[in-house]
Amino acid sequence: PKDESGAVVVQTAPGKVVTHRGGTIILPCRYHYDVSAHDPAEIRLKWTKVMDPMSFVDVFVAMGKERRAFGSYRGRTALQEDGAGDASLIIRNVTLQDYGRYECEVTDELEDDTGVVKLDLEGVIFPYHPRLGRYTLNFHEAQEACLAQDGILASYDQLHKAWLEGMDWCNAGWLEDGSVQYPISRPRDECGRKDTPVGVRTYGYRHKDDERYDAFCFTSNLNGKVYFLKTYRKLSYPEALQACKKNGAKVAKVGQLYAAWKIQLLDKCEAGWVEDGSIRYPIVNPRARCGGQEPGVRNLGFPDKKYKLFGVYCYKKASEGSPKKASEGSPKKGREEPGKGRPLQV
Repeated sequence: PKDESGAVVVQTAPGKVVTHRGGTIILPCRYHYDVSAHDPAEIRLKWTKVMDPMSFVDVFVAMGKERRAFGSYRGRTALQEDGAGDASLIIRNVTLQDYGRYECEVTDELEDDTGVVKLDLEGVIFPYHPRLGRYTLNFHEAQEACLAQDGILASYDQLHKAWLEGMDWCNAGWLEDGSVQYPISRPRDECGRKDTPVGVRTYGYRHKDDERYDAFCFTSNLNGKVYFLKTYRKLSYPEALQACKKNGAKVAKVGQLYAAWKIQLLDKCEAGWVEDGSIRYPIVNPRARCGGQEPGVRNLGFPDKKYKLFGVYCYKKASEGSPKKASEGSPKKGREEPGKGRPLQV
């Protein structure tokens, strides 16, 4: 399509593009302009990430032959440059923090136009509270808690999607926009009254320093494997740390256990220590004596680290670059290793 005014016109993909942590994704953006009116060398392409309605982070800028990536995007971003008018950006080794909205801005000396691309991640939401108990985290502590468990604070869109898939959780948690919400699929009296509708219920935007809630965290594919360590006897928490270490691994974080349950279909009816000192186990196929009728990661709370004895869930990173050996605890035949190869099919 040709714009009569000589203005620059930008077109981006409708909807969103989807990948997972560790994947490679193209943010599509094309532009056209009146070639007779503008010198191609004067066209500037700029990608930014929209953090809030009023705050942006620079991602990538190109003008003529010059290219520049910023911050955490250095070394893993490039333009696709598929013919004239292509401003599409390639992002490699996608991180949890890459999730969100991007603006593609094309400027000549006088005119500019922008388009927006949403980058979505395949993954899993997990509610979280620390050993201190329920409703002990302000917004900043909730951010830290998710990071410590290999996640980020979830977005409203991610929580809504989890609710559509059946998530039901009776404790309100912080989301990345500073709101506090909780998803209800089965209204009941102990959860804000039985006669209220299903949905994601909101407390609105809360004071980020003074008010305390739980957190809803989001995580995505693992570049590695979570497994229940076979040991001769049950272990205290310090012994569990040592046992994973001896096995060339670390005690799994809560987010890693959730990712293994959701994406690698880890199913184990054995209670084990995880990194934050809680006891959990992942169930894909619910059965008698394995904690309820729903699939999920069961949480048995935070016992005494020194005197209570359990198994342990370890996390082993995929070996960098070397061919996978059986001893690496490689995924079962026929299942692709997450974070490697093609993006997950949506």
